[in-house]
Amino acid sequence: MSSSAVSVPPTRSFWQRVRGHQGRNLWFALFVAPFLIGLLVFVYIPIIWSAYLSFFDARATLSPTKFVGFANYQNLLSDTLFRNSMLVFIIFAVFIVPLTYVCSLALALALNNVGKFRAFFRSSFFIPTACSYVVAAMVWRLSFFNGARFGLANSLLRKVGGSNIDWLSGVGYWYWIALISLRLWLQVGYYMILLIAGLNRIPTDSYEAAAIDGAGRWATLRHVTMPQLRGVSAAVLMLLLIGAFQAFDEFYNLLSSSGTYPPYARPPLVHLYLISVGGADQDLGMGGAGTVALTAIIVLFGLAQNWLMSGQERREKKAIKQSAKTHRKEVFDG
Repeated sequence: MSSSAVSVPPTRSFWQRVRGHQGRNLWFALFVAPFLIGLLVFVYIPIIWSAYLSFFDARATLSPTKFVGFANYQNLLSDTLFRNSMLVFIIFAVFIVPLTYVCSLALALALNNVGKFRAFFRSSFFIPTACSYVVAAMVWRLSFFNGARFGLANSLLRKVGGSNIDWLSGVGYWYWIALISLRLWLQVGYYMILLIAGLNRIPTDSYEAAAIDGAGRWATLRHVTMPQLRGVSAAVLMLLLIGAFQAFDEFYNLLSSSGTYPPYARPPLVHLYLISVGGADQDLGMGGAGTVALTAIIVLFGLAQNWLMSGQERREKKAIKQSAKTHRKEVFDG
């Protein structure tokens, strides 16, 4: 009885395993390394260093020596301007988050069913996302809402019998129209693309079943489209909320008056910039405390959103199981 030889694969050294087959791991590391280095240098290290500075009295220096504990946090929370900046953020978020979502969803639903010139319309709404926030803010300030009689907004008002409005002065809260219209123009196209991607993932069978059942357009939107867009919608709303926290350029460039920034022109980032970099003291410790506080708020919002989403999924699964159990009972009883 002859025995056939068993082939044993050659033993690979440690460096061969690290390199991978045909050096694929090295090529992967080569392409990913620039992004990771940039993320580490420009994001994670500054965040960690800001958290470190928040416990020191750091004025116009990045090498503090005087430890003050939580004094910067106490001073920040007792600062009236910081509390006002949080109120400005809340008002801004209450308007911009749902309004942007509704407009983006409406555009996504409209353009997803367009047969001709679909790429043209999608590109037309997406192009503003490539525009600089600073440039757009200056156009809004100098051309559209400058308060002069030859500005676009006042010219349109006079044509319908209105009078000139000083849009950006803070009188009458007209500046909110300029702020929200600017942010809408800049970001609606981006979130429209995300929602279109979510719409394309919905199986056509769901719409066919709804049509067979006689569901109308609004019933289909409510019971088919929106439930299956829940994951994408949650991501879009979270991104919108984070973007509202990061509002800086439109406030900083639209609402400044001779280099001063009144309370209504100070969302959290503008306020922290003015006390840590733009102010005479350059209180980096206070700025670091504000950075940590805003990061903690964003994390809490994210955790709350995940909790709500997971709770909704649990309730849906429970309802499906209960429905299946009831159906089986009816079948057996019948």
